[in-house]
Amino acid sequence: MQKEISVDLTQYIYDLPHEKIAFEGTEKRENSKLLSYKNGDIHDYTFSNIVDLIPSKSTLVFNNTKVIPARLFMQKSTGATIELFLLKPATQEISKALEATQKSTWQCMIGNLKKWKEGETLKCLLTIENQEVELIATLLDRENKIVEFAWKNEQISFAQLIESLGNTPLPPYIKRAVKESDKQRYQTVYSKIDGAVAAPTAGLHFTDGILKELAKKGVKQEHLTLHVGAGTFMPIKSASVQEHPMHNETMIVPVSLIKSISSSELIISVGTTSMRTLESLYWYGVKLIKNPSAPFKIEKLAPYQNDPQLPSKQEALEAILRYAKNNELDYINGSTEIFIFPGYKFKVCDGLITNFHQPESTLILLVAAFIGDNWKNVYQHALSNHYRFLSFGDSSLLFPD
Repeated sequence: MQKEISVDLTQYIYDLPHEKIAFEGTEKRENSKLLSYKNGDIHDYTFSNIVDLIPSKSTLVFNNTKVIPARLFMQKSTGATIELFLLKPATQEISKALEATQKSTWQCMIGNLKKWKEGETLKCLLTIENQEVELIATLLDRENKIVEFAWKNEQISFAQLIESLGNTPLPPYIKRAVKESDKQRYQTVYSKIDGAVAAPTAGLHFTDGILKELAKKGVKQEHLTLHVGAGTFMPIKSASVQEHPMHNETMIVPVSLIKSISSSELIISVGTTSMRTLESLYWYGVKLIKNPSAPFKIEKLAPYQNDPQLPSKQEALEAILRYAKNNELDYINGSTEIFIFPGYKFKVCDGLITNFHQPESTLILLVAAFIGDNWKNVYQHALSNHYRFLSFGDSSLLFPD
């Protein structure tokens, strides 16, 4: 049974002036501003100070997804430009779709769709590894915007093709032209697994030097993967918050991470994507306790179960570890639609590093769920003290009261 929680979206609106939005990152990642919120107190720092602010017995959990060049521009024979923004593979896992040779089919956002007929092909000649490759895009399903990409070369992967043709998928509110520097700046220094079409932006402030200093201090660093989708930018438009169509994202969690966090004193999530994955882990453990063969698929409102007998974090994580051991797994693969908004009781995360988010967004609701109504004080302080907002903006380190 699910507990009904009423959320008034008008309480999560704030005035975000255009000049407060960051359209580029700071020249040096570590020079961004850092707001600290703890025990109701707000303090201002530079992000490089985070080494001093993270307790030594903490475990930081990073999302190591890597942004792919998901924005493609192709031309019709008439000269009309069609923009294809890769959202997710239509029939395969992301890794398989990127590794595919000769054909890969994706759901896309399509710019100038009215000029592209179903069944019509677009062609583009590319040079990859000193080989000429013709990429052909065919609109298979206009309603669902399914596009087939085909090429006649078994040595060339789809990942190589989009690396040659694609552009950095900057957030939709950034209207400027993509720069060469965006390839590096809109990517975390620890990114590893290809598949995101938006960056896990809380991690953009970290440098190799900061990570080394944290390790020297004794702070554990663990990595999971959640491939961030374009749905992260979708504003809430439904009258009832609970009816918002929450995006589904793919997760890959190492069993070693689950072992680590099960014994950690303080778990700090680097970003909302890491937080959504960690909280989804708890609910997967709950599912496994009830059904030992349950799939790792977390529904949107799963956390709002009105069950007084919910297991502890430790019990839930131990259920996952048993499942992994019985199935000889090193990684747990799954998907989540988890929607965290005020009323949610956090099961795994003790702290959060995150940027400043758009009003009326799922992310501002997550922050409000984590630190309560004081999110308003935090955001007002940031606005009054010249913090830069959104993906390329400044950072915050938040601990609930």
